[in-house]
Amino acid sequence: MFRDERLHAFIVARTSRSRSRIRRISIHKRWLKASVCAVAVVFCSALYGMYSLSQRFVQVRLERENGLLRLQNEKQQRQLDALKNRVEAVEDASRRLSQISGIEHENGAPEMRGTGGPLLEMDSAAINSVERRASDLEEELRDYEDVIRERARIPSVWPVEGELTDGFGMRRNPFGDSSSEFHAGLDIAAAWGAPVVAAGSGTVTFAGTQSGYGQIVIVDHGGGLSTRYGHLSNIEVAEGAEIGRGEKLGNVGSTGRSTGPHLHYEVRHNESAVSPRHYLPDRSVTTTAASFQ
Repeated sequence: MFRDERLHAFIVARTSRSRSRIRRISIHKRWLKASVCAVAVVFCSALYGMYSLSQRFVQVRLERENGLLRLQNEKQQRQLDALKNRVEAVEDASRRLSQISGIEHENGAPEMRGTGGPLLEMDSAAINSVERRASDLEEELRDYEDVIRERARIPSVWPVEGELTDGFGMRRNPFGDSSSEFHAGLDIAAAWGAPVVAAGSGTVTFAGTQSGYGQIVIVDHGGGLSTRYGHLSNIEVAEGAEIGRGEKLGNVGSTGRSTGPHLHYEVRHNESAVSPRHYLPDRSVTTTAASFQ
């Protein structure tokens, strides 16, 4: 016998008092299964599509957030690079000020200082705070640099390493005469060829030979202040040159009116000779030519 694979549904199409008619609709099981499978496929496809769309939305949002983070990181990196450059500039300026003021580490070796502390990430607020502090430090450094540059013009370092043999004022004639004479500077005995340096920064206004001084260099420090370096064996600067404190001018000699190798050093204010000792430190704390080699 054949088994009926069809499904039967009975539907009352119309009913009245007189009669009623019933229509039978038959659906094969295979079609029902196929329809259910088709609906399931469509439903699953719809779910997958919605899932894919949601995932794409999440991906787009993550890409946007990552893009913003990259931009922020790049901005912070640029800010950190700028801060690094500014810190290096401040360090260079500090070293330059040390040279101007005559303060250097022994043998030119940098002093090692201990550093440390917990690692803290630099966010935007921290970077902005550091930038503000860096700006304040740069302004303070510029002001300090102006002061140091002005002070560097004062002839406040010994121009040569040696023994002080004659001071400022009246003295006995060094050439054997019993008469006395006025000595307008200091005589510092040193070995022939010892380096002579500028006692302060300024402009070379004369480099040549003058009567009595022999080979001499005159430096104008501004404000009516000038220094003279006499009896040199040779001169290594030219007129009009801008020089810094501690910069070499020449070498010790015995040219001019001299009894032996030494440096005649004068300080003048408005062309009147004044005692150089008013500007120089004590010998125990002297910064001399050897400090600048």
